[in-house]
Amino acid sequence: MAKSRTRRPQAVDPRADDAPATVAAPPSGGAASRAVDTSEERREPPAVRRRLRDWTPFLLVRAAHPRQAVVTAVALTVAAALDNRPAREMVLVFATVLVGQAILGWHNDIVDQAVDASHERVRKPVADGRLETGTTWFALCCGVLLVVPLAVSNGTWAGIAYLASLIVGMLGNIVLRRGLLSFVPWAIAFALYPAFLSYGGWGGGSHGGPPQWVMVGLAAALGVGVHLLLALWGLVNDNEDGWTYLPLKLGLRLGATKLLLVTSAYCAVVVAALLYAGQQLGLAR
Repeated sequence: MAKSRTRRPQAVDPRADDAPATVAAPPSGGAASRAVDTSEERREPPAVRRRLRDWTPFLLVRAAHPRQAVVTAVALTVAAALDNRPAREMVLVFATVLVGQAILGWHNDIVDQAVDASHERVRKPVADGRLETGTTWFALCCGVLLVVPLAVSNGTWAGIAYLASLIVGMLGNIVLRRGLLSFVPWAIAFALYPAFLSYGGWGGGSHGGPPQWVMVGLAAALGVGVHLLLALWGLVNDNEDGWTYLPLKLGLRLGATKLLLVTSAYCAVVVAALLYAGQQLGLAR
């Protein structure tokens, strides 16, 4: 008779039910390490962007007030195009104005370094110390050495008119800007733009003729409007600093929002008047 085979019961560790489940650590170089590497790669671009933002040429561009520089250069180039200037002269106008506006931007940030730093204004590399004042002065001097031949290349009288507008603009960064007459440098600087265009040509010498007085007056009026628009974003800080200039007086009376709407409408009307006068009378007399 065959013997029945019985299974021997397996020993059970009484601690097995109570022991927490353990998970084996993944081997090095596996998915976890790749995940870590991926996260590190994702963190790398901000560091690269920070290095780019602290790159001196980039900081110089930022300190040059690039938006205002490009808008002004484009506007005067369009005005030259409407005056039927050749393409090469339009390029010359754009380059001249772009360099000139960069000079004004650098000078403005140098003059306002202490004020910008006290208010912790963003996008001011000179004020926050990322861009040294000496480096900015060096760039400004290089810009002056470049803008003088560029301006004169538009014609002798055109160059004189544009360089005079730059001098007025730089003086405006220092004097009159905190009082009720803050608009005067802006009006004078813009009033010189029609002469820069009407006397403009290619190469040195005499070109064109004097501008229409209507164009000079409307350009001056536009300068006042641009001054009001650009000053709007700093009215709170300027009020804290005790400024009494025209934009602040109007802002306190009308409110910033209403002043923005009124000034925008004013500038639109002046630009329309400039276009109409230019079409009917022309730029030069």
